[in-house]
Amino acid sequence: MLDSLLGRAELKARIEELEEEKRHLERQLDAESDRRADAVTARQAAEERVNRLEDRVADLEGRLDADVDDDTLSPRGTADLRGDRLDEVIARLRSFETGPEGALTAMVDEGEAAAARDGRQPLDDGTTTESTPGVPDAVADRLGDRATLVDRAAPALVCVDDASLVSVALDPPLAPAPFTEWGEGFRLDPDWFHPSDGLTVALVRSDLFAVGRYANGTLGDVETVETDVKGSHSKGGFSQARFERRRDEQVVAHLDDCRSVLDARDPDRLVLLGEETVLDDLDRDAVATAPVDASGDPATALEDAVDAFFTTRLTLL
Repeated sequence: MLDSLLGRAELKARIEELEEEKRHLERQLDAESDRRADAVTARQAAEERVNRLEDRVADLEGRLDADVDDDTLSPRGTADLRGDRLDEVIARLRSFETGPEGALTAMVDEGEAAAARDGRQPLDDGTTTESTPGVPDAVADRLGDRATLVDRAAPALVCVDDASLVSVALDPPLAPAPFTEWGEGFRLDPDWFHPSDGLTVALVRSDLFAVGRYANGTLGDVETVETDVKGSHSKGGFSQARFERRRDEQVVAHLDDCRSVLDARDPDRLVLLGEETVLDDLDRDAVATAPVDASGDPATALEDAVDAFFTTRLTLL
């Protein structure tokens, strides 16, 4: 009653109203703070994801650029060398001199490059081990991105110096076993590019055979075998089958004659050229075997085949 007389009841009621309003505002403030915290957290999470996506895009773009670079990378030039021009280029490379360990020569075998492209490096026993380079480490380190050109050109004899003044690849017709070595000059054996005395070269086709032996730098002592092997047949049915069987018998007889000639000569070193379909059937050990497209009479065809085989491809890396 005293509070009513003094007007304190109204003040107390007003205070309670203000306190309740204060608590309500505090609850609103807390709720707004929570919403802001959630918004900040969500924004941070979104920013982190954006950053991760940007990094992923940049990585994929980099890989795409690298793939494009590999596909579009091309040699500075190429040329087929034979005769005097081949001798001139080989002589220039041999004349190159530098300090110790300044000239790198490496023979990259096609089988090694193919295995390396699959991430495998061949061992001496024919097995493989995991490895990353597509060419020997020394070549990859020296050439960098352009080492892919060696991978494409394999088998290839690589010549490059430590200052990159010389950077070429050759495909020797009588390529040596794979090797990698540094020296004061490039290692270029004439027997890798030219037929040496005593080398026997034979051209074999299903209807023709010619063989000769090198002496004093000239192919001589040529012996030929020609067989009248049936050509194509247009009829079908039993007649066609009988024709093909007869032709196969003639080819087998022809190859037997070819083997007899080689047996009589018994060459120490033999190069076999000719039709890919009959080279394997001849079944002779050879230092090199290559398909060639040589036509005409046996002696002329043999000369054309030899000229094609002893042509060296030059690639400027």
